[in-house]
Amino acid sequence: MPEELRNAEANAEFKNLETEKLVVEHVQVNAAQQGRRRTYRAHGRIGPYMNCPCHVELILSEPLDGVEKADEEVKPKKFTRKQFAKLRLKVGGDQ
Repeated sequence: MPEELRNAEANAEFKNLETEKLVVEHVQVNAAQQGRRRTYRAHGRIGPYMNCPCHVELILSEPLDGVEKADEEVKPKKFTRKQFAKLRLKVGGDQ
């Protein structure tokens, strides 16, 4: 993994990004197809000699400046007919 990070840093320098401010945004590792070779054993047998490579996806980016959150609009409460009838009874009483 350190090799991939050094490579990503070199790519960022090439693209004129500030390498000190880079942040790991996404990392994904997927299994690749296994390599198959043979190892010769005693008594004429052959054993598998396999390796397990992988695909590594690493995305670095510069963090964006903070953006202020917009004021939330107060939405009116929605009542069902049953809730509205109960509310009317509480407020109005027996009338």
